[in-house]
Amino acid sequence: MSRVEHLAEGVTLYLGDCLEVLPTLGKFDAVVTDPPYGINVDVEMHKAGGTRHGVALAAKRHYEAKGWDSAPPSIAAFELIRSVSTHQIIFGGNYFDLPPSRCWLVWDKKVNGAFADCELAWTNLDKPVRRLEWMWNGMLRKGQEHREEHPTQKPLGVMEWCVGQLPVDALTILDPYLGSGTTGVAAVKLGRQFTGIEIDPGYFDIACRRIAAALKEPDLFIEAPQPMKQEALPL
Repeated sequence: MSRVEHLAEGVTLYLGDCLEVLPTLGKFDAVVTDPPYGINVDVEMHKAGGTRHGVALAAKRHYEAKGWDSAPPSIAAFELIRSVSTHQIIFGGNYFDLPPSRCWLVWDKKVNGAFADCELAWTNLDKPVRRLEWMWNGMLRKGQEHREEHPTQKPLGVMEWCVGQLPVDALTILDPYLGSGTTGVAAVKLGRQFTGIEIDPGYFDIACRRIAAALKEPDLFIEAPQPMKQEALPL
């Protein structure tokens, strides 16, 4: 662990490898995360100069090829994530070796062409499958939401919807693959406590900036995140 940012009471971000940081943090009510799928999307988009499969991306941003998507998380990583949390929402679950699920979250991106119509999040929630339509098709994005420097950034509205699927008493949220911080922005806007872990310094700085900005613009009808009271992991 090389850096820790305490952005507010109950909101802390760690720069480091989640496999090293997670065992030091205790337990959380929920993990909401979008880990690497292992499909080399960052390298592919870098080579294409802002396009993928010949389809133009928003503003044709030239993403840096960092290799973070060269392999999915290990089985040990998923076991650790599940051991430190009660509830889990994991995007890309169709790529991973996870148990059967009653409740998949389906994000319909309203795209056309070579991209997948939907993205799937695996959950361990005991509820029916849920689906959300939220356009994220190159420059055509619902609400014209700004896209940061991360090539697989999720829309804020999608991540708020995901957090909203959790039980109301799931107050401590963890994202061990923080990226540009959208899960954290969603969590603090919904009044949840949040902990994020990111291994890339550049993305970590983006996440810090975005979540700090969200904390400065709270929803007047939602109580701000409160200090963490976490259950310690057994020795």
